[in-house]
Amino acid sequence: MEQFKWIIDENAANERLDKWLSAGDNEWSRTQVQQWMKDGMLTVNGSNVKSNYKCQNGDEIILNVPEPQILDVEPEQMDLDIVYEDKHLLVVNKPRGMVVHPAPGHLTGTLVNGLMAHCKDLSGINGVLRPGIVHRIDKDTSGLLVVAKNDKAHESLVNQLKAKTTIRKYKAIAHGIIAHDHGTIDAPIGRDKQDRQSMTVTDENSRDAITHFTVLERLKDFTFVECKLETGRTHQIRVHMKYIGHPLAGDPKYGPPRTLKLPINGQALHAAVLGFNHPESGELVQFERDVPDDFQQLLNEIRKNSR
Repeated sequence: MEQFKWIIDENAANERLDKWLSAGDNEWSRTQVQQWMKDGMLTVNGSNVKSNYKCQNGDEIILNVPEPQILDVEPEQMDLDIVYEDKHLLVVNKPRGMVVHPAPGHLTGTLVNGLMAHCKDLSGINGVLRPGIVHRIDKDTSGLLVVAKNDKAHESLVNQLKAKTTIRKYKAIAHGIIAHDHGTIDAPIGRDKQDRQSMTVTDENSRDAITHFTVLERLKDFTFVECKLETGRTHQIRVHMKYIGHPLAGDPKYGPPRTLKLPINGQALHAAVLGFNHPESGELVQFERDVPDDFQQLLNEIRKNSR
């Protein structure tokens, strides 16, 4: 455990202590500082304080930073598709079939395993099983994810998600012909009472969820669409498309019973565009990746059958 001590001077008086500490040179996020305060790792003049404590001139601050927790997850060498990387973050194009982060009983073969072998500096905000993971996409959804290398970058990216300023566009193939060229699905999503492993549109114990869609191409029995997330709820696009009567092709959880063999293992959903303000420079950066081969194969087959 490492101990840090400060004496507050008049320049920091009346400033929130968590904000003052996270603005220092140690690359501690405000969220991390608040957690240490809750855990009793920080004292002001010998006493614990709440995270909203405002500094007073002459205060003695002592912070005991615990040793980093050793991960139980082993690094694994993987051929990751790294789209962009710097000392603050990286953007990776996740393949369909890969789980983003480990879970008890499933500690190998995940994106996190590969990231741990690729780089040693990942944010610790999300705990030992999800280092660096800011947001995730489902196992059988492919596409772009941003990963934070330090807590400050992590906190900045999470705040952008909460403020709905990130750009997240997905390409999908939906059952049926969607009549409107554009639309917005504004319907809250919560846990399905009948199936606790699934999500559904409900007013009970739910959270606001908003998806915007644009029709890219109408085909026989299917529609190729772009979906833009305003919020990021679990299974949001899959649940919303089912809600409007157009579940995603290949979706084993929310799709209709299969009446034909589709050349894709899982839902036809790809996170194609990801944009955000870089945590360090503030500059808007945006990345794009084409749909994977199995998605394109399915789209080509549907086009062929539509002639």
